[in-house]
Amino acid sequence: MIERSITTVIDKELCIGCGLCVKVCPMDTISMQNGKAVVTGKESLSCGHCAAVCPEGAIRVNSIDKSILSYSTFKEDKKWLKHGDFDTPQLVRLMRSRRSCRNYKEKQVDRNILEDLVKIGITAPSGTNSQGWTFTILPTRGAVLVLANQIARYFKKLNSMAEKGHLRLLMKLTGNKELDIYYKNYYETVKETLSDWENKGRDRLFHGAPSVIIVGSKPGATCPAEDALLATQNILLGAHSIGLGSCLIGFAVSAIKRDPKIKLTVGVPADEKVYAVIALGWPDEKYFGLAGRKPAVVRYFNK
Repeated sequence: MIERSITTVIDKELCIGCGLCVKVCPMDTISMQNGKAVVTGKESLSCGHCAAVCPEGAIRVNSIDKSILSYSTFKEDKKWLKHGDFDTPQLVRLMRSRRSCRNYKEKQVDRNILEDLVKIGITAPSGTNSQGWTFTILPTRGAVLVLANQIARYFKKLNSMAEKGHLRLLMKLTGNKELDIYYKNYYETVKETLSDWENKGRDRLFHGAPSVIIVGSKPGATCPAEDALLATQNILLGAHSIGLGSCLIGFAVSAIKRDPKIKLTVGVPADEKVYAVIALGWPDEKYFGLAGRKPAVVRYFNK
């Protein structure tokens, strides 16, 4: 169950009765009485909209920990950026410049940077402000290899199953085509990847990345997958702005989903779901142009 207790406190002496806090509150936690803002609701999202909109600083939400968003590797500009008050071309340039990195230097990523990336991640929105996301940091290449070996073990077992034609046929006849689809689309590639890993030490999964952040969610969030992926996008863009390369490792997510024991080996609790695995490191590659995109499906509906 999501915590919805009210921790909002309003200083009546400072309140000027403008009513802005009432206007932005999504839970009707605050109302106006005798020209002053008063806490009258039964629940609160603890979103902090009321405190942020108050021109007099009369509102405090005690459940919000200001130190959570205290960064170690850069100084934050804490002035609110109003709508439209940003350089859109530069924003688009950042988003288009960020690419999946598959070549990393051996240089380790400082833990303060990894922790700041998590803080950048949690500035994302979450459904009903549940903030149920979790972040498991694998700060060293050794820790990444523990996860890589577990994932390799899983796919070695899966490939062994997929090789058996009678098993694929039996599963298809019972309505489960997943193993057959895997065999047709991924078996050969995974076989080559496992061979490179075991015989040559070539890492085609994490591409030699020295660090990984696993993004998951605790039980009870209203939109856990969406929340985790929004935070993930923040981390990807934040990493590029800091100077790091990043890559989403979908095969790792797939393996963890089907073999929950994998996440236990790196400290992710059994009741948490994993939605993204991000490889991170100092990039050993450089581009000279921006990449494009395939045509998107765009439609309108007008009544």
